[in-house]
Amino acid sequence: MKSSRNIVVIGAGHGGKAMAAHLALMGNRVALYNRNPDHLSAIKDHMGIDLESIEGQPHGFAKLALVTSDIGEALKDAEMIMVVVPSCAHADVAKSVASHLRDGQIIILHPGRTFGALEFVKVLRDNGCEADVTVAEAETLIFIARSDGPAQARIFGIKEAVPIAALPAVRTNLVLRAIRQVFPQFINGVNVLHTGLNNMGAIFHPAVTLLNAGRIESMKEGFKFYIEGLTPSIGKVLEDLDSERVNVAASVGIRAQTAVEWVKMAYNTTGVDLWDAIHRQTGYNEVNAPRSLKHRYLFEEVPMGLVPIASLGRNNGVSVSGISSIIQLACMIDKTDYWSSGRTLEKLGLSHFDVNELTRYVNEGRLGRL
Repeated sequence: MKSSRNIVVIGAGHGGKAMAAHLALMGNRVALYNRNPDHLSAIKDHMGIDLESIEGQPHGFAKLALVTSDIGEALKDAEMIMVVVPSCAHADVAKSVASHLRDGQIIILHPGRTFGALEFVKVLRDNGCEADVTVAEAETLIFIARSDGPAQARIFGIKEAVPIAALPAVRTNLVLRAIRQVFPQFINGVNVLHTGLNNMGAIFHPAVTLLNAGRIESMKEGFKFYIEGLTPSIGKVLEDLDSERVNVAASVGIRAQTAVEWVKMAYNTTGVDLWDAIHRQTGYNEVNAPRSLKHRYLFEEVPMGLVPIASLGRNNGVSVSGISSIIQLACMIDKTDYWSSGRTLEKLGLSHFDVNELTRYVNEGRLGRL
């Protein structure tokens, strides 16, 4: 599907480079922004990115219209702004763009992790942004992608269906009309409570990383994260964590997908249990384990994924003992208090909302007692 839009991609990591290259090869005018110019130097010299992709998808040299570390320059002509950075950087991105936004722009977090759009909108508001923009979040990154070099990217897989929701949800159809011109895989995610509480990265990544800590620190040659690191026993742990997540979602009236159901939706892959379903998804075959525990699977997924789920569960009287144990292990290993640094209901200004008020806010944008 060819399109022609002015799109900014914020972030030049694995996902950002893949996103920028894919969009450019689809015929869009793409600007790539990263706050660190060193991360852009090779791309700027090349004026584009060499993309390898799966069969039938755009690949080759993707020429970019602009490569810059000037956020004002990047956003000047933007219609859609794709934020493809670790979710622990969402607040900083919101601060940096607040004074440069204009009415009608669409901002999409790829992905929001848990409550990313809620945080992004609050930070925009706290920093004086008065532009009528629409902030949305994807439930997950549409690609399985990795960098092959400073100006190279590779896409190993593209999900078949990715829920997306705007804040408020009454604007989701506006976002879908815009993004489906380039990615028809996006579907209506109901609202940002649904997309946030269906955050599978929070369930898949931290526990597998922590339960393979010895292997990660001792194996110099590395290993395949899902195929070798996700054993049947670790699969059982993930299923228990997933059950707690589903119960937290139920406490705010949401029937969340189970992890097995999510793998079916995203990849059309099934199995007798979660371990089996993940091992049947061939796109996971190429995903390598982290070479260090100083990795976004912990420093991003724990505070921006697990902590908000646990915070909501505790606020609503739901047992989150398994999720809390993973958070605590990460705190001990990283010597960091993720309970304090993470996205809690208190930080988002939502701790005093009851279920009806919270639902009204995410659906209609009405702030209730706030």
